[in-house]
Amino acid sequence: MKFLTAVWCDLLLANYEVDPHVLQRFVPSGTSLDDFEGRYYVSLVAFRFEKTSVLGVPAFFHRRFEEVNLRFYVKPNRDPSLRAVTFIKEIVPSRIIPFVANHLFDENYVCLPMSHGVDEQSCWFAWGQGQLQRFSATIGNERSLPASDSSSEFITEHYWGYAKGPKRTLEYEVTHPRWQCSEVSDYSINVDFGQTYGDEFAFLDRSAPVNVLYTPGSEVTVSFPRRL
Repeated sequence: MKFLTAVWCDLLLANYEVDPHVLQRFVPSGTSLDDFEGRYYVSLVAFRFEKTSVLGVPAFFHRRFEEVNLRFYVKPNRDPSLRAVTFIKEIVPSRIIPFVANHLFDENYVCLPMSHGVDEQSCWFAWGQGQLQRFSATIGNERSLPASDSSSEFITEHYWGYAKGPKRTLEYEVTHPRWQCSEVSDYSINVDFGQTYGDEFAFLDRSAPVNVLYTPGSEVTVSFPRRL
């Protein structure tokens, strides 16, 4: 059954190669780390929710909002062919969203001030006190479906989520069409990863992403969570 429907808009994804040992303690029980050609990634993802509905009812006062998250890639032990994500932390500008998501989905949402801007050539997201944390890119107009078995396809085509709770792992399905995207060469990432996501990720302050992707996004659905 669908829990949430929305449109995810203007996604920016900065993808960093990491040592898998950094991620191991965050892996939900019943899953294992997923890799692409022997490489492991975390992604800083910024995007907008639009037309958000919960249980088919428009989420009044919460239909439109930004989110920035740090995620990595796992696969369920029951079916390693499934591509899935799990999150280190998710940032949104509303207090009610962390209350619902953290209690129902065992996620790690926090509330911080956020803003964004987008036009035909550029896209940016800012968050935190003074909006000092910022992810921006020149996006252009050309888009295409990622090539099969490419790193871009691996990053963007994930349809399951897993959350590591204190006593359980929750599983939920995410549906959306394949996303057309483009690789971005002109971007700026001003993020204190250590302060925001923990000391384990402070090294990202000094790291360049392997690539940065942009996709206009699409409609999405998120199912009710179930215990793995």
